[in-house]
Amino acid sequence: MNDLPWRDRFFEDFTVGDVCKHRSARTVHGYDNQLFTLLTQNPAPLHLDHHYSKQAGHDRVPLNSTLTLALVTGQSVADLTPNVMTNLGWAEVRLPAAAYEGDTIYSESTIESLRDSGKRPEVGVVGIRTCGYTETGRVVIEFLRTVLMYRRGRAPITVRPEPMRTVG
Repeated sequence: MNDLPWRDRFFEDFTVGDVCKHRSARTVHGYDNQLFTLLTQNPAPLHLDHHYSKQAGHDRVPLNSTLTLALVTGQSVADLTPNVMTNLGWAEVRLPAAAYEGDTIYSESTIESLRDSGKRPEVGVVGIRTCGYTETGRVVIEFLRTVLMYRRGRAPITVRPEPMRTVG
């Protein structure tokens, strides 16, 4: 286990088995669900029509599952992947229970695998297993995400611009 803050880690700072309980949680409101559904041009009435959702057997409107994936992925970024070169993809995405409007979503991740990149010496490949769950502990999503993570001293250096001030 490493005592370095999560956000400061590079490839060599991770260990298989490390667990990060992500600091951000988010209560998802009906507006969030409808906006995401409409922005992604998903016409499913399950996420837009309360009456339809009740007829489909839900007490509340279920969240669009791709919103759940995006939210839980996003929760992990500040902690685990600010030093990422790129996201390679998601695998083994499972939705064991529905998430609903009004649920607060929490998440945690476990470092599942680490290996050298065969093509890029400045990065390593990290496998991250992430679980999203509600305030009651109900697991609503699980997935494996694979990223290319920079090695220490190999990430781009970002120079912050300064404001241009006018002399009055």
